[in-house]
Amino acid sequence: MKIIVPMAGRGSRLRPHSLTVPKPLIPVAGQPIVHRLVKDIAKVLKQPIEEIAFVLGDPAWFGDDVVESLKSLAVSLGAKPSIYRQDQPLGTGHAIMCAKPSLSGPAVIAYADTLIRAEFDLDPDADSVIWTKRVANPEAYGVVKLNAKEEIVELVEKPETFVSDQAVIGIYYFKDVAVLKGKLQEILDDNIMNGGEYQINDGIKRMMAEGRIFKTGTVDEWMDCGNKSVTLETNAKMLGFLASDGEEQLIADSVKNINSTIIEPCCIGENVVLNNATVGPNVSIGNNCTIDNSTVKNSLIQTHTTIKNANLDNAMIGNHVSYDGNFKSISIGDYSVLE
Repeated sequence: MKIIVPMAGRGSRLRPHSLTVPKPLIPVAGQPIVHRLVKDIAKVLKQPIEEIAFVLGDPAWFGDDVVESLKSLAVSLGAKPSIYRQDQPLGTGHAIMCAKPSLSGPAVIAYADTLIRAEFDLDPDADSVIWTKRVANPEAYGVVKLNAKEEIVELVEKPETFVSDQAVIGIYYFKDVAVLKGKLQEILDDNIMNGGEYQINDGIKRMMAEGRIFKTGTVDEWMDCGNKSVTLETNAKMLGFLASDGEEQLIADSVKNINSTIIEPCCIGENVVLNNATVGPNVSIGNNCTIDNSTVKNSLIQTHTTIKNANLDNAMIGNHVSYDGNFKSISIGDYSVLE
């Protein structure tokens, strides 16, 4: 089994944070989004991962440090790491084809701006499985249309009339991803674009037209990381899941607690100093931060940041920030100073 992860885009909805850190690398519950996503997919697949291929964008944003962290992630899962570049933002289909040498055999393709919780077995009779989530407002999503055999026969974008309540979340399994590769090559050769981009859906539609069997794999939780508000919601949900699982140490042994209270669930990194502070619930704090004379809840703070004299709720703060004040609901990017 292979995992293909297109993550070339920097993301605009999560600015200012994604101005300095590509969105898939922003941490949620103590780990970058893409790291958590790949680990969760590997857990769902329940089989050895042979290779993990990452499609990155501009080296100025996805530099050597990013490459090394992704290679380490693959190796930690017993997989060969492969790194590809998408030099132009020409869509999902184009990004996948940038990893052409890795497109053979069984594979999962996953876009790195979402997190999941799921437990299901891949249908052995399916040529492909499209992972979905049941939603209350399907008109706001791309959804799958099913036939009487519960097979996917059509992909419908934001249907005005009810088609189904199963939204496509951007994770796909192919029994032989080389079939998709062939169809996407046809799309590129024929210069078929939607919205100025080459889309994976056009390749999938050609597979369906040949009678390939597509099934659904429905996830229990689909957690977006598209903007500040939903990222904080995802951080809170993930902290709850991790605390319940008990598989990760969420509070580092090196945390220095001086007259402070931690209300779990929280994820607190290495060498964090808490001084006369109340932290939690639903707070993630990265390595080498100081929280002094402050109350912080429902918030995500990255690394090397100092918070003083603050009462924060629903806050997202980047790296190397110094903040001293009384604002409550904020979104501050890297290297900011508020005094």
